[in-house]
Amino acid sequence: MMLYFVVASLFGLTSRIEFSFLNFGIMAIGICLAIANFKRYKHDRMPYLQGFGTGIITAAVSSLAFGFFFIGVTALRPDIMDQIHARDLFGLELSALIAFLAILLQGAMVGVIISLVAMQYFKSPDHKPIEGIE
Repeated sequence: MMLYFVVASLFGLTSRIEFSFLNFGIMAIGICLAIANFKRYKHDRMPYLQGFGTGIITAAVSSLAFGFFFIGVTALRPDIMDQIHARDLFGLELSALIAFLAILLQGAMVGVIISLVAMQYFKSPDHKPIEGIE
């Protein structure tokens, strides 16, 4: 996501909010690769919740890293925040800290959903839901 942001800022695409949706695809690929790697490490016997947790932790770490990267970039190039102010719904009330928190929240929510969907594919073939709880 950091590399994509640098490339997008070089082409002047950071002001277009539509291009930020590619971050979801980048995060989905990263989460799927992390879960697949963890499943290989567990010799294809990965518990469901451990795989789900792997996806969530991957999303949280990547969002945290991207959030700090964004703060660093906006400190070096304040014109990026000016571009976002011009197009964003928050307008001038959006600060780098609020953007950082939004990146964390968005990354956590998207990470949970992508992990849940990905685990339907990566779960063990003999996985059975819990029965008889009632």
